[in-house]
Amino acid sequence: MATLSPDVSLLTGRVAVVTGAARGIGRAIAEAFGAFGAHVAVCDKDKPRGELAMTFDVRDPVAAEVFAQAVRERWGRVDVLVNNAGGTFHAAFADTSVRGERTLIEENFTQVTGMIRLMLPMMGPGASIINVTSSEAHQAAPGFAVYAAMKAALESLTKSLALEFAPLGVRVNAIAPDGLPTEGEALVRARMGEGLPYEPMRLPPLGQLGRPEDAAGAAVFLAGDLARFVTGTTVHVDGGIHAAGGWRRTATPTAT
Repeated sequence: MATLSPDVSLLTGRVAVVTGAARGIGRAIAEAFGAFGAHVAVCDKDKPRGELAMTFDVRDPVAAEVFAQAVRERWGRVDVLVNNAGGTFHAAFADTSVRGERTLIEENFTQVTGMIRLMLPMMGPGASIINVTSSEAHQAAPGFAVYAAMKAALESLTKSLALEFAPLGVRVNAIAPDGLPTEGEALVRARMGEGLPYEPMRLPPLGQLGRPEDAAGAAVFLAGDLARFVTGTTVHVDGGIHAAGGWRRTATPTAT
């Protein structure tokens, strides 16, 4: 029976694109790709650092096209695309305005489909697309209903594109992180306030919080040859939060 060679290539010489790479999970993934030998192009609305780095909002299709053209002119191909950019805010569904909902949709879903369309023509057999979703794609998320719905949509998109792109030899997978403290998450938590009837699980079943580098490890695996037969799946990097259900009751609702 055939086995993997011990000198199987990881990411040496490959061209990787990472969105939302100025901090947190995106930066950790970009740095890990570079450490494993990849050429890395990064973008963020805050200034990112990388071999090819551009500052813009991924919701801007014109700026995204300029970014794709820069990658094309620099390397002529894309071997790995990580759609990490996204964002949210805490608000009850009834308090979320139409404008706020549109922002969540564009920031967490529409820009992903746009980036895939731009990069796919530069991707060939063996290429990998990695969509960063969240545990909220798989469970209830009170106070984040639209955000969770968009992450669930991205989960569904991942599976459908895995089948559509399989004849091209392009794999499509997702990473669903949780329990990995980042600057962005801390800001959202700080704005949530007190006295809420629900709160996310604070400590994963593994007994400790993770780090953005844990998500980066999953991304390195999915990007390279070790995952050459893996497509259409989601890797939960969460210390067991998804398996545990993720949320616990903290208050009894007021009777009406």
